[in-house]
Order: sequence, then structure tokens, then C-alpha cells
Amino acid sequence: MKTRIAALASAALSMLGAQAASSDPVAEFYKGKTFTILVGQEPGTGFDIYSRALARHFSRHVPGNPSVIVQNMTGASGVVAFNWLYNVAPKDGTVMGTSSQNVAVEGLFGNTSAKYEATRFNWIGNMEESAAVCGVTPEANVTKFDDLLTRELVVGATGPTGPIGQSARALNGIAGTKLKITSGYKGTASIKLAMASGEVHGICGLPWSTIKSFWKDELDAKRFLPIIQLSARRLPELGGIAHIDDYAKSDEAKQVVDLIFGQLALGRIYAAPPGIPAERVAALRAAFMSTMADREFLADAEKTRIDIIPTTGDQVDALINRSYAAPAPIVERARKIVEAK
Repeated sequence: MKTRIAALASAALSMLGAQAASSDPVAEFYKGKTFTILVGQEPGTGFDIYSRALARHFSRHVPGNPSVIVQNMTGASGVVAFNWLYNVAPKDGTVMGTSSQNVAVEGLFGNTSAKYEATRFNWIGNMEESAAVCGVTPEANVTKFDDLLTRELVVGATGPTGPIGQSARALNGIAGTKLKITSGYKGTASIKLAMASGEVHGICGLPWSTIKSFWKDELDAKRFLPIIQLSARRLPELGGIAHIDDYAKSDEAKQVVDLIFGQLALGRIYAAPPGIPAERVAALRAAFMSTMADREFLADAEKTRIDIIPTTGDQVDALINRSYAAPAPIVERARKIVEAK
């Protein structure tokens, strides 16, 4: 009799669990579905590797536990992927995308190829509050950043709208450097090969987390030498190298620097299309932050040698909206500085 009662109790609990699951419309929607993480950069880049680490754990935290896959869609430093995400992707919560942080401000800086409104995306979260630097090879014969105020240096870049090229142009416009930009590389992995061959001698706007992980061998062997930090917070581990703030002499210049380089804090942002039901957006945001705290995920991240410094979707949304609220004269000056000539 006790065994029968226990069996009935177990069955009742199972039924209650099933009823609870079936009463959750978000879980019911995602059950059996495939969730896609779209990456706007080529395979093997930091954005791709971060996303594949996320994909290995994200399903456990999404109600209904959908399958999670990663797809790459390259072009225009992420603008192609975000155009598709905004205009073509299903608006049901089964897709989110990531790319370099420049995608968030392309419309602000007048890029007519960006066919989306950044403030209308459903920002899901950010995996890493990034810091970025410029670095050179020993063959550049550059020992400090001020050397670049009088000496030309050839640096590699991706497309004209990418953060790598924008960072170099911003240094020319703000600090007065003489960087000669060679664009057209598929990604930072391609630029690394070009630096190793002597085709170019530097790169700007490279996330410090990428350097510590995917450029670690070059860093340890002093084949990559950081010379200036570009993002807002100064990292003690970078020692006494120059900081972009040192070259912003007026209040207006400081606002321009904040507008151009403040976006670097959005190191690994994820967005879903507009128009998704609010309860699914909330579930994805919660799942994202839950994954960031997941012990298995953090162990995986450590093994993969990637930094996890997350910020919420609300925080990402607030930062992007703050940028779009910048005074028109500041936006115009920043736009003229970063636009490709």
C-alpha cells in the first residue's frame, strides 16, 4: 500500500510539473525550437568564439530548452548581419545577433548602409565590458604612442565602418597621429597574419580580452606591443601606457572621445529584432544573465580564455540611448572624425 501511495504521489507530482510547464507560454513556445545566434564576423574571431561558448550553455537557461546554433554572416563589419536581424529575421524570439559595438552607432554617425534603428532593437545583454588598445609590431620601431605624432605607421583594418578603422581615424583626428589605414581584411585574425608578415605594422581598437586570449602568444613574445588604451576605464594591468583621455584637451574634445570610444564598453553585445513579444524578451534577458553566472559556463569561459564581465540588456539599452541623445555639434564632430575619406 505504501509503495502504491508513493507511486501515486510521484505521478501526481509529475503531472503537476507537466501542468506547470504547459502553463508557461514562453516554455511552450521554445520547446522543440531552434534558437540562432547570428555572428556578424568571420569564424575564429573573438565574437565567434564568445558566441560559441554562450551557445554551449544558453539552452539550459531558456524556458523550454531550445536547441542553440551559431551562424556567421559577414560584411561591412557587422552592418550586413544587423540589417538582416532588423529587417528580415523572424520577430518571434528565435534569433539574436552579435557584432562589434560599432553597429550600435552607425546610424548616429550617418552610415546610410545601416538600415536599422539601433534604439529599437531588443538588447539582450553584453558578455564583456571591453577595454581596447592600439598595438604595434617591433618592426614598427615605435616605443611609445607619441612617436606616432611624427611618424607614419601602416595599420590594418576591416571595412570602412568597422571599429578597427574608426579607432585609427579617431586617433588621427583627435591626437594628430599619422596612421595610414589599409582596409579590406576579413577580421582581426587576418590582420594578425598581415602583421606577422610585415604587410602592416599595427592595429587599433582591438579588445584587451582578445589580445589576452587569441593574441596571447604574440603578447607574451613581445611580438605585439600595446601603446595606447582607448576605452573609458584605465586598466592597471596595462601599466603606464598612454590613454586617449590624455589627448582630449577641451570639454568638447572629451565629449567627442566619450561618444566615439565609450561604445567600446559594449564589447560583446547581443540584440534581438524589434517586435518580439515582451515576455520572450524578458525571458531571453533573464536567461542571458543566468548563463553569465552559470558555473559550468564560467569554467568553459576560463578554459577558452575569454573574460566575462557582463552587463544587462537594460544597461546596454541605456548606454546606446545616451549616445543618441548627445548634442548635435558633438555628434557632427565625431562623425567627421570617424567617417572614411
